[in-house]
Amino acid sequence: MNSRYSVYRDSLVVHLDKELDHHQAEIIRNDTKEYIEYCQIKNIIFDFCNTTFMDSSGIGLIMGRYKVLSETGGRVYAVEVNESVKRIFRMSGLFKIVEVFDNLDELICMQRI
Repeated sequence: MNSRYSVYRDSLVVHLDKELDHHQAEIIRNDTKEYIEYCQIKNIIFDFCNTTFMDSSGIGLIMGRYKVLSETGGRVYAVEVNESVKRIFRMSGLFKIVEVFDNLDELICMQRI
């Protein structure tokens, strides 16, 4: 797995791989759970700049992280989302729970995190 994680203030940035499938989603779910518990993460930012494919497991991952973080007032964001992934966001209703920004700098400049 090539997904990488970085922490910015109280936010975890998840730099996703080319494909977000069942195998990747399970790994990321476990990793983010540890970050949330041990690093007091309030927000998660999914960086889709390299992602060209996402299946229902990716949708479940994002919805699950939203559920966990919203219980403590946290948020889930997405950046660098291409058109094919945006289509999945639209069909699944993820736009209702995830704010999408063009890039990480825009999100930071909007002082959302």
